[in-house]
Amino acid sequence: MVTRKKENSWRDFQSEYIIKKRKKALFLNRIKKISVSLAVLFLITAIGFYKFNTPETKKAVPQLVKQEQAPSQKKESKNQFYLSKNQLNHIISSTDFIKTDKNIFFVDTPEQSYKITTSIDIYLQDFLISLMNRTKKLKRGKPQRIALVVMEADSGKIIAMTGFDLENPDANPCIDADYPAASIFKIVTAAAAIESLGYTPQTQLYFNGNKYTLYKRQLKDVKNKYSYKISFSRAFAESVNPVFGKIGKNYLGKKRLESYADAFGFNQIIESELPFISGSFETNSSEYHLAELGCGFNTDTTISPMFGAMLTAAVVNSGDLMLPSIVEHVTDSDGEIIYKNQKSTYKSAIRPKTAATMIKLMEKTIQRGTARKSFRGASKDTVLSKLVIGGKTGSLYNRGHTVKYDWFTGFGKEKRGNKKIAISIVVGHRKYIGTRATTYAKMILKQYFKNNDMTAKLH
Repeated sequence: MVTRKKENSWRDFQSEYIIKKRKKALFLNRIKKISVSLAVLFLITAIGFYKFNTPETKKAVPQLVKQEQAPSQKKESKNQFYLSKNQLNHIISSTDFIKTDKNIFFVDTPEQSYKITTSIDIYLQDFLISLMNRTKKLKRGKPQRIALVVMEADSGKIIAMTGFDLENPDANPCIDADYPAASIFKIVTAAAAIESLGYTPQTQLYFNGNKYTLYKRQLKDVKNKYSYKISFSRAFAESVNPVFGKIGKNYLGKKRLESYADAFGFNQIIESELPFISGSFETNSSEYHLAELGCGFNTDTTISPMFGAMLTAAVVNSGDLMLPSIVEHVTDSDGEIIYKNQKSTYKSAIRPKTAATMIKLMEKTIQRGTARKSFRGASKDTVLSKLVIGGKTGSLYNRGHTVKYDWFTGFGKEKRGNKKIAISIVVGHRKYIGTRATTYAKMILKQYFKNNDMTAKLH
């Protein structure tokens, strides 16, 4: 049931529209009858003066047919998409996109009946729902929360989206924005370092101590016999906290971190067909906190899985964040299209050259970094070997230390084709670690591009 703030405003609009439509149809019908009558009269007259097969007659007949068709063509060209995105938000607000493998939905309101055609890939969605149904039945390794989002990187169209939250079964975990971003924020820090500090994948950096800790002593700019030398690409691929902590605190600083977080869309409500909050990023007066923010080693910076897909899509889309969409078009009870999705760039986060460098860093994560175990053998796989695959992992406990969040945001794009998708997955593990986000990512890439390859062969 959909309610409106202005009483009868939508119903009045519908009534006026229907009346106008009927008047228009009546007018066009009269025009058509007059045109036909004139055409017949003209033909009779023409036959009286010319032979039927003369060149002049052959030219006249197509012209008459064209005149008869003109009213219907005019009607089609004047079809107005009068349903606004805000009205669509209300109509689909109670539609459960994450628990069904359909891609067409019917919604009834007091004012109208709607047919909602979505961008959901029913085969991929069905595959993911089957995975979730099996996961829910696990006695050991069942996650507390899980969300999976798959998006066309160059259009923002959502082709699959599912998940669950054991504590809140009615929630859509794909658009919740309270997940700690963890090392996913290194995407922002790395892009800022490339663009404002001139870093390249080969830039040599140094750190002391453990890769995955972040003590204040590790943030000092020292280079001694205990220091480890590492390239920027390897530091990203292996998610080395001290390196990114130093970049955030010592080299970028507060203003640059805030600037790039804003450029990527943090702290914003994304006004898509399914409105959601991107994520939260806030600095304070603590210099150590800048280090925590730079490497993602904190629970204050949060993102939604949908926003995670946007971040990755920007990297493979030359730096442009695409506005997510799930509705292709909407038709009313008369079968007329009243809403149609249009590809839209939300904002440009980074320059194309920066995005190209980020792709190399994310590829390194798959080949030699934190995702290498899950993607082992990809180069010999019949499907995955045809793709360029990149990503970023992240892992962090919640504040209560009861749930360990495991992230993967990444992409897969054809080496010899135009298909490219962005993936965002978060798994909230409980006491026992179950299937990891990187494993789900590998399964999704293989399933989607296998079906896409089969479809291409059939055509």
